[in-house]
Parts: sequence; C-alpha cells; structure tokens
Amino acid sequence: MTDYSNLIQPDSGQAATEIEIISKEGFADWFSSQPGPVRAAASAQKFDGSVGDFAILHIPGSEDWKAALIVSDAAKLEHWSLAKAAEALPEGTYRLKGAETGDALLGWLLGQYRFDEYRSEPKLKGARILLTSEPGRIENAVSQAEATALVRDMVNRPPIDLGPQELEADAARLAKAHKGKLHVTKGHDLQTGYPLIHAVGMAASRDYAPRLIELEWGDERHPRVAIVGKGVVFDSGGLDIKSAVGMRLMKKDMGGAAHALALADLIMKAHLPVRLHLLVAAVENCVSGGALRPGDIVKSRAGIHVEIDNTDAEGRLILADALAKAVEDKAGLIVNFATLTGAARVALGPDLPALFANDDELADALLAAGKDVADPLWRLPLWKPYADMLDSDIADTANAGGGFAGAITAALFMQKFVPDEVRWAHLDTFAWRPTAKAGRPKGGEALGLRAVYRYLSQAYPVR
Repeated sequence: MTDYSNLIQPDSGQAATEIEIISKEGFADWFSSQPGPVRAAASAQKFDGSVGDFAILHIPGSEDWKAALIVSDAAKLEHWSLAKAAEALPEGTYRLKGAETGDALLGWLLGQYRFDEYRSEPKLKGARILLTSEPGRIENAVSQAEATALVRDMVNRPPIDLGPQELEADAARLAKAHKGKLHVTKGHDLQTGYPLIHAVGMAASRDYAPRLIELEWGDERHPRVAIVGKGVVFDSGGLDIKSAVGMRLMKKDMGGAAHALALADLIMKAHLPVRLHLLVAAVENCVSGGALRPGDIVKSRAGIHVEIDNTDAEGRLILADALAKAVEDKAGLIVNFATLTGAARVALGPDLPALFANDDELADALLAAGKDVADPLWRLPLWKPYADMLDSDIADTANAGGGFAGAITAALFMQKFVPDEVRWAHLDTFAWRPTAKAGRPKGGEALGLRAVYRYLSQAYPVR
C-alpha cells in the first residue's frame, strides 16, 4: 500500500512549486492578464477554462515553472479537486496559490494510489508532497485515504491470494494493532452455530474453509455498534453457476468485508466511544459434490428455515447468520456492507450504493453524511408488499424472490433477521469502478465507507 503519511506536510515556508488554483468563473480574467507566451502555452495544452483543466506553465522572467488548475470554486475546494494534479505532476513538493487545501487533501492522496502488487515495475514513481496551512486536517485525511486504499487493494487482489484465511489474517492484524479480541468459528464448527455460512461455504477446498470472523473492541460501557461484511472471496454462483462474463469480476464479491474491515480500522484509530463488534462472514461459493443445492432447506442460526431457490443468492444467507449473532450480542446499531445484487446496479449504476434502513432518522443521517464527504448513497425502500415474493411452499422463507425488485427482496430477506427495535442499515455497494476518474482508478473502490464513518463520528463524537 502507498505510504500516505508523508504526502501532506504542514507549510513552514519550505521551498515548493506553486499550483495556481483558478475558479471557472475567473478564468477569462486570469487568461487575459497573462503574458503572450503563457497564453500560448496554456492554449497549446487545451487549458481553456473547463473544470479539471490542468497545465504546466513557465513563469516569465525566471527558470521556474508552475502548475495551474481550474476548479468550480477556488474558495471551497471539493474532495477530488486536486486529484488530477496529484496524478499528473512530477515528483516534488507543492503548495497552492489562491485556495486552502480543505477537503481536497483526500483527492491529493488518492490521486497517488496505485495497485502495483503484480507489476514488475511500478507505474508511479516518487512522491508528490503538498504543503498545507491547515495541519489539523492531515491526520483525518491520511486515515481516510489509508482506509480507502485498503478496500481498493483487497478488492483488486485475486482470489488465489485472498481467501477466507487472508480475511482472517487482516482482522487479526487489526485486532493486534488496536488491542481488540479476535474470535473465529471455522469449517465444520459452523454447522451447529452458523448453518447458513457453513452451507454456502462447505463446497470449498480445505484451504478456503468458510468462517465467521469476529473482532470486539472498546469499552463495554459504550453503545454497542456492529459492523457486518459479506466476504465471498469468489462467487461462481454455486450450482446455479454464473456465465463466464458474470463470473469475471467475482473476486470483488468480498467487497463488503473489505469495507467492514476498513471501517473498523477507522473507528478504532479515531477511538470512537463505541463497543465495536466486527463480523465478517467469509466463504467461497464453489461448485463441488458437496455444494448447496437448489431446493435444499437450511435452518438458520435464528431458527428460520430457508429454502434455497437460487445458490447464487448466497450473500444474504451468510449475512443472515452474522446479523443474528450481532442481534444476540445486543447491538444497538447494525450496519452491513455487501456486494449483494445486480439489481441495485441496474437501478443505480456503479457509483451509488443502495441504502436500506429500518429507521428514517438513521437513513436521513447517513444520506446527509454521504453528501458532506462526497460519498453519496441513495435510499431504496424496504417495501413490505414485496415480502410475499420470498414465500416458500414448504419452509419459513425462500432465499430469492421472483424476477422483480431484486435489491429490495434481498434486503427484505435480511430484515427477517433484525428485530424492529434494533436500528439497522444495509448498503448494497458495487465496490468497483468500471471507468477511471481523477483519484479513482478503474478497479476496486470504497463506496459508502466514508459516508458511514462520517455518520458514526457525528453520532458518537470523541469528547
């Protein structure tokens, strides 16, 4: 992972190259005030006043150069305003002219993210250091960049190098770093306590044995918050096997677990006054002689008998047992992350995680938090009239609905395992970016992570 800790430094007047920040509305005046050679250089680089335009310009009367960047509003930089500059500039130290760094520190850091683990030569060499007159913002920006990079790295890594055992190792690393308590229930030990997790993961090889990974941290007197993650390290679809195209990106089906681990790290680093309960249900959804079959009925941890209509609707099954455990342990708030349904992507596309919540105030607060930190969510309804789509002729419920409202019926299935009095939010996130944007390369992505952390840091402030 990129070391972000040195990429932003307090401005103590040290030597640095200037980045001139120009508001879109002020571009015409800026351009007309420049000497002819500067205007010519800007025009040659198609630096014409569009937001995001970036140019390298010679400073007249010297041998030095500066960068120039067009933003929507120089008075208040957005989170991704500096990402393109961080990607494009050569190695060196920089300071802004005409703006405070503000929220744009995050984009500066993540503009330097690269996943080079499997490259013989890294694509990006050297560091671009930004000086800031707001040193109080540095620690939070670095922590959020590190958490985002952790999600990206985990999702980008191939399943041959990231199985349930690696998710357990990541949780163990966090437990050790923050003095938390780790407990893992694994393999056939799941059969009695977590039968749905066992049923989904039992077809995998011994090296990829299913497990429920739990980490507990914090003062027992503080409010109990459970963070739950779907950790399907690879999803073939099981016996209801996916197509080759549908399977290609299924290394990312552990994206919910990556979000949960990264969020737990943020919570513990910030010492939020909560009693944290992290639960990661980790499996591989395989095809083998021992695979879960369509038509099987499994009694869940909560005692609900589930008929398997579709083995490719496995994420909600493993989450159901994890949610039941969180409820048993008296969580007052449960937030789960899962790369759960293609239906959510059809409805909202790759950028917007679908948010479901059983509490309107919780939903509104999460939506507002996402807006504050440029990590948007979009609420979909827990529409009770669709619950009958999950009816089974011979069991308490089926695991999959009909052909309609797939994201909603998945959420309704999970809601069966959370009592109404327990506040619960479910994020159906993509965890992937299909096309690159500044600071946001194609590949694994944290979507909803910063929104939930913002909400938690407001709901449980450090005194």
